[in-house]
Amino acid sequence: MIENIRLLVVDDELDFLETLMKRLKKRGVQVKGVKSGEEALECLSQDPFDVVILDVKMPGMDGLETLRAIKARHPLVEVIMLTGHANVETAVTGMELGAFDYLMKPMDIDELLYKVQDAYQKKVLHETRIALRRKIAQGELENEET
Repeated sequence: MIENIRLLVVDDELDFLETLMKRLKKRGVQVKGVKSGEEALECLSQDPFDVVILDVKMPGMDGLETLRAIKARHPLVEVIMLTGHANVETAVTGMELGAFDYLMKPMDIDELLYKVQDAYQKKVLHETRIALRRKIAQGELENEET
């Protein structure tokens, strides 16, 4: 199942980004990494991703600003926030803005993968609900025409 998930990792710390991507690829995850919020938005506009792992503290467009933009442009994409700095207020704000979950760096890779799978399942359920609503709406329209 993890092999079906398209994952985008966003972190300005290049060593962390490269290490995390290597560890994810070894586990069969389809992963791409970028170094900024701006790059993440560009990447999401070009390729479909299911889950984004997003660092909170980045120069320029920070994680919360990037999260807002992702949710505005790609509402079905699930976002897991990462930070090396314990800040409950930031975590609460991220969750209010639609983040799926929040993890502290350094995190256990298995815990991260578990959260990625949960986020993916939530996305799939949401997409299924939308598809069912469309079918129901079309069925109701067809019934009204006859």
